[in-house]
Amino acid sequence: MLVLRLLNVVAPAYFLCISLVTFVLQIFLFIPSMFRDPSTTSLFSPALLHGALFLFLSANALGNYILVIQSSPEELGKGLNLGEGAEMVADWLDGSRSPGSALPSTHYCRLCARVTQRHDHHCFFTGNCIGSRNMRNFIMFCLYTSLACLDSLVAGMAYISASLSMSFANPLAFLTLLPHSISQFFSGALLSSEMFVILMLYLWLGIGLACAGFCCHQMLLILRGQTRYQVRKGIVVRARPWRENLREVFGKRWLLGLLIPMLNVGSDCRRQKVK
Repeated sequence: MLVLRLLNVVAPAYFLCISLVTFVLQIFLFIPSMFRDPSTTSLFSPALLHGALFLFLSANALGNYILVIQSSPEELGKGLNLGEGAEMVADWLDGSRSPGSALPSTHYCRLCARVTQRHDHHCFFTGNCIGSRNMRNFIMFCLYTSLACLDSLVAGMAYISASLSMSFANPLAFLTLLPHSISQFFSGALLSSEMFVILMLYLWLGIGLACAGFCCHQMLLILRGQTRYQVRKGIVVRARPWRENLREVFGKRWLLGLLIPMLNVGSDCRRQKVK
């Protein structure tokens, strides 16, 4: 448990550090290098277009990241209008009630001391459990993080291509870039700043692919009306149309949620609140 609690602190710090480094490289290195192209007009220059795209992706990624970690056990107990359930939440937190006596479709996480409805998993990078209240924001966070990493990867490759006068037309050029760059760096033929950008290229590629794969996996589970916790525990769920499963997670304003980070309250919460 101590190792998991330490990971719960280290992982968010790692994500924020990577985000800060990416922002600094984009704003102070990649985008200024695009202004040096004299063949483009100032209004539709690649620097302005790329800068606007990067800020849009970053704002959505960080905005949804913040919204993922906003829910709390107290808010869950009040929002669901559970009656005794709110008292059970308080009892779980002070240890006077066993987590085994859980309410239906809820899960108590000892790591973050949260009671989550429709629990999916505990995300160490947000330090929070993922459930019905923040599932949409978590998926948007994974999606925009993947797109921001892809955007940074393309901008970084353009910068390295211009700095080292090399071409990435051959796919093998990227695969052999790292070992070739390491040998050049230790021989003194490559600057430390350029070596750092090359290392970030592979880091962006890994994070982008991981987030994209995780996003696709979560979408598949949503279409089936399942959560990772239910799949892991072998819990059988009632089959429903996939449109209802999507509406339950993304709500009616799903298009607006794709463009702007918005706090999501799952439809399960609303149905119980109506009751």
